[in-house]
Amino acid sequence: MLFWHTQPEHYHHQQHHNSNGHLRDVLALPVCKHEESNPSPGTDAKMLPFQYRLCAATSPAVKLHEEALTYLNQGQSYEISMVANKKLEGCQEIIGKYVKSIIRVVFHDRRLQYTEHQQLEGWRWNRPGDRILGLDLPLSVGILEPRTNPLQLNYVEFLWDPTKRTSVFVQVHCISTEFTPRKHGGEKGVPFIIQIDTFRQNEHGEYTEHLHSASCQIKVFKPKGADRKQKTDREKIEKRTIQEREKYRQSFEITVLAECSPWPDSSYINCTSSIGYSTVPVSLGASDGNCSPTSQDELLPLSADYLLPTASNQDTQHWLIRNRFSAFCQLFGNFSGVDMLKMTKEDLIQICGPADGIRLFNTIKGRTINPKLTIYMCQEHEQNRTNYLHKQQSQGVVDASYVYHPIFLEELTAIELTEKIAKMYSISPQQINQIYRQGPSGIHVLVSDEMVKNFCDEVCFVICILKAEQSDGYHIILK
Repeated sequence: MLFWHTQPEHYHHQQHHNSNGHLRDVLALPVCKHEESNPSPGTDAKMLPFQYRLCAATSPAVKLHEEALTYLNQGQSYEISMVANKKLEGCQEIIGKYVKSIIRVVFHDRRLQYTEHQQLEGWRWNRPGDRILGLDLPLSVGILEPRTNPLQLNYVEFLWDPTKRTSVFVQVHCISTEFTPRKHGGEKGVPFIIQIDTFRQNEHGEYTEHLHSASCQIKVFKPKGADRKQKTDREKIEKRTIQEREKYRQSFEITVLAECSPWPDSSYINCTSSIGYSTVPVSLGASDGNCSPTSQDELLPLSADYLLPTASNQDTQHWLIRNRFSAFCQLFGNFSGVDMLKMTKEDLIQICGPADGIRLFNTIKGRTINPKLTIYMCQEHEQNRTNYLHKQQSQGVVDASYVYHPIFLEELTAIELTEKIAKMYSISPQQINQIYRQGPSGIHVLVSDEMVKNFCDEVCFVICILKAEQSDGYHIILK
């Protein structure tokens, strides 16, 4: 798939100072919190309807005729602040309305763009259950209805209000060297592109009307690798003469995504009509009572991935891919859900072979196993609205954003609890440093395997999420 885009341009960003008056070291910038709410100075920036700023420094070792490059660490949360140019005439039409933005991580090299599907499918098999692009929801501000698609590992989307402060924190979980043909050590990693496409609603209420697209080039390294590479590039340039330095791009603290063409497959399909989406249970960062611009009926519930008799041929294909049976998609191309459910174990073994046939049969006929322990959890700011919820219930109306969410445990271990909470908030389990339970007099007791085993069935907890001071992770407190 060909992808044409313009080279990113990077603008000066307001310098930040510490208490000693020195400029902040560029290597500390990837985790900074960007607070500025107006577009960066510059004539070009003022003419754009939107501006997206990635909170990571550009490399100083890129020549002037080459495209700017930004280094990222694998799995680290990076802020992208999203700003609308309210003074632009065309932007007046979206004031007071929500827009939808889609963020993708795609290959920069056209050679890899042609084989993107095969490359991503191979990555899926090597890293089952992982995503290439993820959202750090606890840190993100001002986004509504964030969604991910299990069939598109490099794609996330959400709604946001251009008149309000919006920042989304993204994580790239693949590294550039995972897609190099030879892996003997020392290979140059392939560059990626982060692209953002923004849409507004058409007359039918679907977010298909394209407003703006922008992108930047990145390379992703193993944790801390981007910091080392940035330092190496800076030292390399500092050793050169002044005349030689003029041949290289200046490094900027913030990467401003440059305007580009919309993603080629921008015949955008509304997520609400697709199956398999993982919908976050609460909206994030809305200052007006977390009101969603769309009806609650459009949100897809979190449920077990069963193959239903009503599934169409296309739905069945998606179900096979999600359950790691993509090798048999062509074989079952004309099968609907009811066709698959009618097949016996012997039929599937004969078609798929003993190992895959038995696994496919068990997956199709899978039944719910009663969990050993059920826990109900509610985020702290949701609990603060309990009185409002009771009032709604008395009037026969329930706001789904303010209810408890179930967690089902089988192994009764602290690790399993960590994984379940991480899955509920769409973050990596490694980002949760510790889980504490609030005890008498407000003390924090470390949750161990023994404590989990002694939880009462159907116990209720209120979750408080705290950012860890010494790392990029979080502390979870159960109240």
